[in-house]
Amino acid sequence: MEKRALTIGDVARRTGLSVSAIRFYEDRGLVSSFRTGGNQRRFERAEIRRLSFAVIAQQLGLTLAEIEAELSLLPHGRPPTSADWQKISARIRERLNVKIAQIERTRDLLDGCIGCGCLSMERCALYNPGDRAARGGAGPRYLLGDPLPRTDR
Repeated sequence: MEKRALTIGDVARRTGLSVSAIRFYEDRGLVSSFRTGGNQRRFERAEIRRLSFAVIAQQLGLTLAEIEAELSLLPHGRPPTSADWQKISARIRERLNVKIAQIERTRDLLDGCIGCGCLSMERCALYNPGDRAARGGAGPRYLLGDPLPRTDR
């Protein structure tokens, strides 16, 4: 097992992560290592996949807690199978679809707001006459999914 295992430096080179980031993920339980007879840290090759998933998931906007939750469902001690990854993919796909819809709404609303020229959601006669959005709560109500008021343009 030790011959096939990777040093933390090897893992860092393969994943593009810093050694300190790998240690952080190990402390959080996202990856695991074992110690050699000389007390050196070694990683199984399957840990590269787990770390790569963490990197990709962070770029997609998943929180560390969400990443931990997903990786906790993968087996330790053996490489994840295609079926293991498909289960995670199905769960993440739904979150990504929600984020994509939010990004598309944001893009479309920004186009409209910039097009009208006022750039003020407080005074905007087109999207927010009389500051109606404030009744829905704090934050960018329409970007959070509240329906846009109808306009007679």
